[in-house]
Amino acid sequence: MICITGDTHGDLSRFKHKYIKKLKKNDCLIICGDFGFVWDGSEKEQKILKKIGKKKFYTLFVEGCNENYDLLEKYPEQEFCGGKVRVISGKLMQLVRGSIYDIQGYSIFAFGGGQSKEMDTRLDCNTWYEAELPTNDEISSAVGNLKFRENTVDYIITHEPPGSLKEFLSFEAHERSRMHAFFDAIKNECTFKMWFFGKLHKNKLIPPKYNCLFDDVIQIKSNEPLKKKFK
Repeated sequence: MICITGDTHGDLSRFKHKYIKKLKKNDCLIICGDFGFVWDGSEKEQKILKKIGKKKFYTLFVEGCNENYDLLEKYPEQEFCGGKVRVISGKLMQLVRGSIYDIQGYSIFAFGGGQSKEMDTRLDCNTWYEAELPTNDEISSAVGNLKFRENTVDYIITHEPPGSLKEFLSFEAHERSRMHAFFDAIKNECTFKMWFFGKLHKNKLIPPKYNCLFDDVIQIKSNEPLKKKFK
């Protein structure tokens, strides 16, 4: 079983959702950015991260706008289900931008990052990280991974939506970064069943294949057991 949800913002109560509580050993919970539990590096925070990492299921997240990127980059990278992850604690991992994972019979493309409101006033704000936006190398690597899969995956997990959808859902114009342009290219050129994203704090299905998530949880039943063990 795979469960997918939106921004958690460091709120442990989100793990009490009835679908998440049903997850079994080697099932997966995927969070679409703004995980929020890696923030200050405190002893209290480390205890919470260990608690999440000790759950019987895997907790996987892409990064959003409200993360401490300096702390995230200190965690070691390893391979997991065909892609790269940063291991935070036990079965708690960050999905690395541009990787494609084979999880329970599904191919999942993940690309974290976001464009925060603080970006335009970053000189006066110490909570904005340049790493929120992808580098050209990260985009190039993602393009290569998608081409290797013939631009076809089952699911896409991001924090930001494609630029065209973001404007549609928020009813206002937004500055388009290279990430939004990249996502629009994926939207037009790739084949996928469903694209899940957080960011907008809404639960809204946009037919035919886009799902904006906040505190809702979507269940995807497994095609097969998790075979590729974490190394």
